[in-house]
Amino acid sequence: MSKPFTGWHMLAMMVAFFGTIMAVNFTMARIAVGSFGGVVVENSYVASQHFNEWLAESRSQEALGWQVEKSLTPDRHLALDISGAPEGLEASAVLRPPLGKVEFVPMAFARTGPGQYVSTEPVAAGRWIVRLELVAGEATWRSEAEVQ
Repeated sequence: MSKPFTGWHMLAMMVAFFGTIMAVNFTMARIAVGSFGGVVVENSYVASQHFNEWLAESRSQEALGWQVEKSLTPDRHLALDISGAPEGLEASAVLRPPLGKVEFVPMAFARTGPGQYVSTEPVAAGRWIVRLELVAGEATWRSEAEVQ
């Protein structure tokens, strides 16, 4: 013989159902707020006013004709193989994780040969976004790519 389904049973089911949904929503909101790395720009409209400048910089960078191959050495140093760039090039980079709180890690490079540069410090294990900047006189070349 089964017990009858009462209002208390329905109340318990509704509380359990909506309680689960609320617990998941609050947990996801807490994780999202805790891992938010900040805004990219304070005011997207003001930033959009610089778009044409950034586009012109990109075109002038392409006109330089510099080609850069990035790789990690077995001991996790970032190696650069640069072709088409003049001698006396200065290379620098900044590493940041692709997600979470943004912690920038500056990198310096040592020249090991013509067009060959290796970072002076190894790259920590994990996924990183490398923002590379090459400067030769007035010419500047920038790129951003993921390394693992």
